[in-house]
Amino acid sequence: MAPPTSDTFDTLDPLDLKLLQALELDGRASFSRIAQVLDVSDQTVARRFRRLRSTANLRITGVVDDSRLGRSTWIVRLGCTHKAAGRLAATLAARPDTHYVDLAAGGTEVICAITPRSRHERDDLLLERLQRTPHVTSVGAHCVLRPYYGNSLRWLRKISALAPDEETALRTPAPAPTTPTPVTLDGTDQAMLEALRRDGRATLTELQSVTGLSETAAKKRLERLRTTGVLHLAVEYDHEPLGQGVEALLWLTVAPHALAETGRTVAAHPAVRFAAAVTGRTNLALSVLCRTTDDLYTFLSETVGALTDVHTAETVLTLRRVKALTAEPR
Repeated sequence: MAPPTSDTFDTLDPLDLKLLQALELDGRASFSRIAQVLDVSDQTVARRFRRLRSTANLRITGVVDDSRLGRSTWIVRLGCTHKAAGRLAATLAARPDTHYVDLAAGGTEVICAITPRSRHERDDLLLERLQRTPHVTSVGAHCVLRPYYGNSLRWLRKISALAPDEETALRTPAPAPTTPTPVTLDGTDQAMLEALRRDGRATLTELQSVTGLSETAAKKRLERLRTTGVLHLAVEYDHEPLGQGVEALLWLTVAPHALAETGRTVAAHPAVRFAAAVTGRTNLALSVLCRTTDDLYTFLSETVGALTDVHTAETVLTLRRVKALTAEPR
């Protein structure tokens, strides 16, 4: 697929942006449902969807919330020599348990999010493999304690807003609150989740094919995965041609008593894609997407700077995403 250019994005109109908003609200919403809310034809929605896939690299993928399964996610920072960074990033991107892999800090740091499937896999990676990897100069591992999800929907609202009743008509019910008992999956669940990882909008017929379930049973199984919070639908597209070309990771040190409030506050900002309380000297990690470096400066100085319980802040620019949340390694 050819990369999108700025010219292709000049043709995006309010309907395209509203379609992106609709998919953020429910990545599996049918074209007919979206068409009814936006007062256009089904064919128009289908045509716009296909165009966004080719021009904006739109992709929708089923993502598992491993915390619902009793697993821990780690954000790993690896300092390394410049020549080794690309090879290390590619190796990590090929692992099925990595969610994203970035090259940062002038190409001498690799940052990834990873969810080992067992304690043995965790120890083998963090205590053995990475420690012995040639040209790795430092290993920092931060366990995610509590995520505070950001949402690009807030950014879309700034440039093209759906009406409140339109949002209500498209929004899916929130998942059930997290319970102390992890959700248990069987082989059928795993097969369905794998199909949705490849395509979050896989049809019920396709899900029937991989699971062997009837249409009714497949539909119920899909609803269970969503309502329990195990399955999330990630909607991603290239942001740089839309004017958001600066991506950064921020590592904040926050007073423990203010950690939850600060996490929720920063996650509500349109620039924040993801925030999480983590272990380590810096206890709040943010993924931030801004239009320019000047906007990033404003976010640091005015938004973060206004938070009196934030004691320190480290900023690392993302130079290249080697593996995206919803895409294969590049």
